Amino acid sequence: MTDQATEPTSAGAEAGKRAAPGPQASPPDEGKALRIVTRVVPYLWPRDEPAVRLRVAAALVLLLAAKLIAVATPFFYKAAVDRLSGVERDDVWLMGLGAVGLTVAYGMSRILNTGFQEARDATFARVGQRALRAVALETFTHIHRMSLRYHITRKTGGLSRIMERGVKGVAFLLRMVLLSLGPLIFELTLVGIILATLFDIRYLFVVAGTMVLYFAFTFRVTEWRVGIRREMNRLDTDANQKAIDSLLNFETVKYFGAEAREARRYDAAMEGFSEASVKTAYSLAMLNFGQTVIMTGGLVTVMAMAAIGVRNGTLTVGDFVMVNAYMIQITMPLNLLGMVYREIRQSLIDMGEMFDLLDQPAEIADRPGAPALDVADGRVSFDDVRFAYDPARPILKGISFEVPPGRSLALVGPSGAGKSTIARLLFRFYDVTGGAIRIDGQDVRAVTQDSLHDAIGIVPQDTVLFNDTILYNIAYGREGASRGEVEAAAMAARLHEFIASLPEGYDTQVGERGLKLSGGEKQRVGIARTLLKNPPIVVLDEATSALDTRTERDIQESLRAISRGRTVITIAHRLSTVVDADEIIVLEDGRVAERGTHASLLARSGLYAGMWRTQAEAERRQAAT
Repeated sequence: MTDQATEPTSAGAEAGKRAAPGPQASPPDEGKALRIVTRVVPYLWPRDEPAVRLRVAAALVLLLAAKLIAVATPFFYKAAVDRLSGVERDDVWLMGLGAVGLTVAYGMSRILNTGFQEARDATFARVGQRALRAVALETFTHIHRMSLRYHITRKTGGLSRIMERGVKGVAFLLRMVLLSLGPLIFELTLVGIILATLFDIRYLFVVAGTMVLYFAFTFRVTEWRVGIRREMNRLDTDANQKAIDSLLNFETVKYFGAEAREARRYDAAMEGFSEASVKTAYSLAMLNFGQTVIMTGGLVTVMAMAAIGVRNGTLTVGDFVMVNAYMIQITMPLNLLGMVYREIRQSLIDMGEMFDLLDQPAEIADRPGAPALDVADGRVSFDDVRFAYDPARPILKGISFEVPPGRSLALVGPSGAGKSTIARLLFRFYDVTGGAIRIDGQDVRAVTQDSLHDAIGIVPQDTVLFNDTILYNIAYGREGASRGEVEAAAMAARLHEFIASLPEGYDTQVGERGLKLSGGEKQRVGIARTLLKNPPIVVLDEATSALDTRTERDIQESLRAISRGRTVITIAHRLSTVVDADEIIVLEDGRVAERGTHASLLARSGLYAGMWRTQAEAERRQAAT
């Protein structure tokens, strides 16, 4: 759109930048962390889906069974060792089993423990994937609801990274908090009770002291590592954005021979990321070593106490190996707890960025209970419309005009006069700051955006295509359109013969942003899909300004096809494309400078006539060369 440069990056854009969440979000405080967890719970326990709740409950039951068996398993180990050591016990729960029988029972309990854990994971898998899909869809949908102003101030690569990390964070939090953290604490509690009951309260004190020291060390070092990880995330987002930006602008890179420059730019970003990754690895090694020292110290202390008990005759060898088994059983969950805490902290940061994004209100939103637009004729009215991207720089300063049903209006004028802004306001990419825009007497702000968008078709200056087939790109104009309807639209756009000449016909891939097609071919695809949409109102926004004169003449036939029987607003730089318009409005500095037909404006010898003479002279000079 030609007025792109008029959209400022000062106050309005800066407001968007301040509102947008960035990759440098600080670690969430306790209140924010709790709010994040609270927002995650509905994905795990949806009110309207009892089948999902049943799966969660079943996973918890299986988890409880696995933990109880895990705690009971060392008893079989102890009893088998005592039998082999000649210590006879008449405990009822041993059921008279000998050493071999107890060994088999020990093995079976381990198998059952693993079986229940795997059954738990399988049961919960669908719940986790459903939650993952739901939060991803909500985020994706919300990003599409955001205004054009928001997307202009954001970077696509950064948005995709925030979304990707946030969704993964939700998946991790759901799994770890429900299936690891809570059960882990439950298991530690049971083991502590067993040690205090069957052995001595001193064992519990040693274990508890070891855990407290372990937690304190883990949490302190992890808080330090969070800052390093956050910086790594920021650099990762920056490197990803540079890569995406460079690939999207592939042609520009080639035009200026900047491949090496882009490679250096990307490598510099990756260098920062690599350095941060190395710091993360170093800090993780330090954390793991410190945790090992603490846990080994606790293990050795308890084992030494048990060895003294065996030497004094107060404990059996079976008791010694059972204490060892429980300490190892504690060590593994504690190592997991340290990892879980680290990842939960990081997940909270990632989810905080994503939820900050979800909390951004859509600048343009439907009013509560807004009705659908009822288009009877397609009359478009601008009534004293005022608008500014930045309050300090008004773009439209009281524009009024009306386009009767089935008639055509052309908007011309110098760059920055506000022509393309009018198209954006009609489509409601922004709301006017003064006056009103009406279609058949209905204010566009009072109706649903979906119905408004359905009523308007736009052929922009640069038709951007999806990296898919020609068929898909034309059919995008109306969901559910048949192949016959697509081909009819292509014929009306004078595109069918070209498509038929291609080896793969309508199944031809157009490439990234349609780069495999010429400018004129892309424009015809854009025209064809707008014809397929069949809207009552059409906006031609500089639809031929990027084309050469010959291609423009060819495209004009297609544009006449799209204009028949519709209300048409044409935004044009080349005045030769609007001579047949029912009315031409000349904009200057955000105001209507002149209006009338082509002939009447020429006769007035004003601004339009001067523009006409300038363009005609330029075309004559071009033809002479």
